Amino acid sequence: MFVRTESFSQFLRQYPIISIIIFIHILLFLVSSLPIFPQMWVYEQLAGVNLFIKEGEWWRLITPIFVHIGFAHLLFNSFSLVLFGPPLEKYLGKLKFIGLYFASGIFANIITYLLKPLTYSHVGASGAIFGLFGFYIAMIMLKNHFITRESRQIILPIVVIGVVMTFMQSGINITAHIFGLLGGFIIGWISGKRY
Repeated sequence: MFVRTESFSQFLRQYPIISIIIFIHILLFLVSSLPIFPQMWVYEQLAGVNLFIKEGEWWRLITPIFVHIGFAHLLFNSFSLVLFGPPLEKYLGKLKFIGLYFASGIFANIITYLLKPLTYSHVGASGAIFGLFGFYIAMIMLKNHFITRESRQIILPIVVIGVVMTFMQSGINITAHIFGLLGGFIIGWISGKRY
């Protein structure tokens, strides 16, 4: 389930939504590295800055999902999406996957805005990715056939490690991780109960 065996072109065809999201991640990272732009231009325009959100720049509840600071941040979030996103894009379909991903990320960013000080700023897809983890947890609880025993043995430790690491590393938006996970879980729970 979490082992990718597709070629690059097969992956693009089978998982177009994930491919587009990762393309946007990479594009924004490359643009932010171009010398024609001031060094932090992308971050300044698209980061979730609570003060600017309060002043009406509502798009900052969405755009941080695509922006990453540093190659390691970009690589970790994009790699996580490549590993854990495809089974959900296939299971849910394109539109529902988009809904899950963005609802989790935006929910995480809204709660970050509500709970963090106005001086707080953040970027990264982690809230949306933790939403995928939350969805998996709900499906494991409600639909045992949704995921194999072997896949459960992968996803459950990954979620636990992800949550533990959230509290152990500096510079992590703990609020986004936890509420992204919760948002995905709620969506999964509602979906699991309905279908």
